[in-house]
Amino acid sequence: MSKATTTDRQSPGPHVADSHDVIRVHGARENNLRDVSIEIPKRRLTVFTGVSGSGKSSLVFDTIAAESQRLINETYSAFLQGFMPNLARPEVDVLDGLTTAIAVDQQRMGSDPRSTVGTATDANAMLRILFSRLGTPHIGPPGAFSFNTASVSASGGFTVDRGADKTRTEKVSFSRTGGMCTHCEGRGTVSDIDLTQLYDDSKSLSEGPFTIPTYTGDGWVVRVIAESGFFDKEKPIREYTKKERHDFLYREPVKVKINGVNLTYEGLIPKLQKSFLSKDRESMQPHIRAFVDRAVTFSRCPECDGTRLSELARSSKIGKVNIADACAMEIRDLAEWVRGLDEPSVAPLLTKLRHTLDSFVEIGLGYLSLDRASGTLSGGEAQRTKMIRHLGSSLTDVTYVFDEPSIGLHPHDIQRMNNLLLRLRDKGNTVLVVEHKPETIAIADHVVDLGPGAGTAGGTVCFEGTLEGLRGSGTVTGRHLDDRAKIKATVRKPTGALEIRGASANNLQGVDVDVPLGVLTVVTGVAGSGKSSLVHGSIPAEGGVVAIDQTPIRGSRRSNPATYTGLADPIRKAFAKANGVKPALFSANSEGACPTCNGAGVIYTDLAIMQSVATPCEECEGRRFEASVLEYRLGGRDISEVLAMPVSEAEEFFGTGEARTPAAHKILERLTDVGLGYLTLGQPLTTLSGGERQRLKLATHMGEKGGVYVLDEPTTGLHLADVEQLLGLLDRLVDSGKSVIVIEHHQAVMAHADWIIDLGPGAGHDGGRIVFEGTPADLVEARSTLTGEHLAAYVGA
Repeated sequence: MSKATTTDRQSPGPHVADSHDVIRVHGARENNLRDVSIEIPKRRLTVFTGVSGSGKSSLVFDTIAAESQRLINETYSAFLQGFMPNLARPEVDVLDGLTTAIAVDQQRMGSDPRSTVGTATDANAMLRILFSRLGTPHIGPPGAFSFNTASVSASGGFTVDRGADKTRTEKVSFSRTGGMCTHCEGRGTVSDIDLTQLYDDSKSLSEGPFTIPTYTGDGWVVRVIAESGFFDKEKPIREYTKKERHDFLYREPVKVKINGVNLTYEGLIPKLQKSFLSKDRESMQPHIRAFVDRAVTFSRCPECDGTRLSELARSSKIGKVNIADACAMEIRDLAEWVRGLDEPSVAPLLTKLRHTLDSFVEIGLGYLSLDRASGTLSGGEAQRTKMIRHLGSSLTDVTYVFDEPSIGLHPHDIQRMNNLLLRLRDKGNTVLVVEHKPETIAIADHVVDLGPGAGTAGGTVCFEGTLEGLRGSGTVTGRHLDDRAKIKATVRKPTGALEIRGASANNLQGVDVDVPLGVLTVVTGVAGSGKSSLVHGSIPAEGGVVAIDQTPIRGSRRSNPATYTGLADPIRKAFAKANGVKPALFSANSEGACPTCNGAGVIYTDLAIMQSVATPCEECEGRRFEASVLEYRLGGRDISEVLAMPVSEAEEFFGTGEARTPAAHKILERLTDVGLGYLTLGQPLTTLSGGERQRLKLATHMGEKGGVYVLDEPTTGLHLADVEQLLGLLDRLVDSGKSVIVIEHHQAVMAHADWIIDLGPGAGHDGGRIVFEGTPADLVEARSTLTGEHLAAYVGA
């Protein structure tokens, strides 16, 4: 028998495979990056810093992570690639040393009404298997416990031809037991629609009775109703017969022919339920959301009591707990319950389920429940929920990319997040983090600072090296790294109070509190302590209250700061008035659009499984407008030149002279106030960073009339230098006579407050109580809460 021989001879040098220890980027030009070249060490934690809009996400997400994903997709067959998104190669000359990238961003999770924390993390799938095996009485397979699976049954017959005139008919039946509540269809809520908000019943169909968004007189939706043949178009709706009223409101889908075209007619109520009410409220456009709020009342389903599950699914129990009870528990309590189960037949399943639930607790989300709708999670909660599946992964040499993982975290929770990032690194992974918080920058092995400014003033690497090197670098981040806001010597006196009594939404425990008016009030506390429940659940978003939440702004390539803020309307009217033509000519989405590219400015060429190619439109040269429109001028500029102006230049342009337009100037002033003076008016929203979008939304809402402003974590995505500007903006709002209530974890905002309301002491059922009310100075002096301890350390008290 032969035996392999080995030698003890030393290798003359390091193995060639060990030389690939950096990710090398050369000539990156994505978005505002200006030929960035950099080497990022592998198996280290690298933090990318810089002011909002400096190019951090463009480098990390849009270049490194995007190219890694594109290369992985190319390893699949052409057939499979046909089902995948076509990813364009980033604008970069060389990208070497890439490993598989897993991007964990702040995007909200699926907003489908049936999507929950449990369904998004596979915890529900494991629970369904567990109850199908151990639940008594036994009711069926795992699908019997799923609120996304309806029970169906069918029967019939088919004929078998055996030849020679021999045929035989066989009867078959089929049934599937699902767990969906039939009354609410697995949503947990039912809707009651106010018909008076849908139409004016004194009008006929020919008079345009509808008050529903998109139900315009010349639209196909209304034409199908009016020309279906079921109604007299000249007859007022209130005079309909019982049958006509039923057909108008509830008729099942039926084919109708209109002008020779086969179309489907359906009653108004089921059509609305499919088009509007099947979507999560938070994902709706603002005008659709306003209509739904006005016309629809949502209430807990009386059949399933909001559990989404059928009575059969709720009848099967393990001990005294059914699957609805398990999903309603706080996850840390559910983890304890699962730990108490000892059944060898499902041991591997229990081990996996325990690990998943423990990961929730470890990451600081133990206060959630599995039945929490995923669309209601904040950006920070959504990002941490996505991290769950990676915590116990056996994969190594992976590149993990995080977008501000400290968002939504109290200073007390940030240390826990830091430990998780370090654990991922210590397993041999490359961890890339886009971050603004000094506490997370402090744990970096390597720091890359981009800037020096934002937008066109950024896009270059200002510094790379160690944390200590950053402190002495003289960059914007280096200068502000050790900034500490001071406790104010004097605070403003309230002019009144907003009384909240017996607040009990979610985990609030009968809270009574007076929120002072006429001052800057900060509501704080650990994540899950009940801050948003107190503020958004107890202060009505009406009657002079302007609420600015964390919902991200949406927009396509055609949307830009001018269209989003409403600035485009006064600009178009000013051009129209100066030239004696229609305002619609000055919209690239309407009559003034270039006919070749339809106002997009680029021509897209679809190459099937290959990336689509976008080339500037030769007709309009990327300016988006028809040539004849560009002949009209205002103050010596055409509309494309105005949309190419930065906000700061446009503010001056519309403030004086021939182009003076007060309505436009007022909006531009607000954009400058929030630090967006460098943005161009026509820059697509898809190219804006998270912090820029947050401030754009803030500037838009500042134009609303109201005496009370409610802001939910306005520092999200803001650099240390930008926070100073935000504090100045909040001061100006209060000094102008407004009351400002801010939900915030950032110590600089707490220190700057006139009054602090601290909730806690913990999260979930350990929170929901007021643990402190008073001035920041009193909170620091008392050090009676976690917030007090961290604020005292921050200000150096």
